[in-house]
Amino acid sequence: MASAPFPDLAETLGSLLRRPYARLQARLYERLAAEGFPEIRSAHSAVFRHLPTEGGRLTDLATAAGMTKQSMAYLVESLTDHGYLRIQADPADGRAKRVVFTAKGRRCIQAALRISQEMEHEAAAKMPKGSLAELRRLLGDLNEIV
Repeated sequence: MASAPFPDLAETLGSLLRRPYARLQARLYERLAAEGFPEIRSAHSAVFRHLPTEGGRLTDLATAAGMTKQSMAYLVESLTDHGYLRIQADPADGRAKRVVFTAKGRRCIQAALRISQEMEHEAAAKMPKGSLAELRRLLGDLNEIV
């Protein structure tokens, strides 16, 4: 009998979506490291995915990511220590703090987006013509349904 988690053995929709995503994610972080962003880990995606371009409050960021404020603070501190983020006063409320991207953080995001597009083009080149476009359409439909 094969040794795998039950969802993978059953090939649930979740596992069929998760497995290629996990491989793409691993390749993305390898390539980010090679391009000068070695500190970035998959856990940091909770910050990069949810922090608005103009910055945001830690509590809002934690809520958007579905995690505790303490866990988000740990990730933000790590990214701040490595120069990807900075903390500044919130112009709307002097008592509050905002998390904002630094120039290095913006370069990292731009690199991640470019690498993701490159990987998508690489995948498309290995698939029958039009397959990736159809997959994107189907995933868009699925996103509307679930």
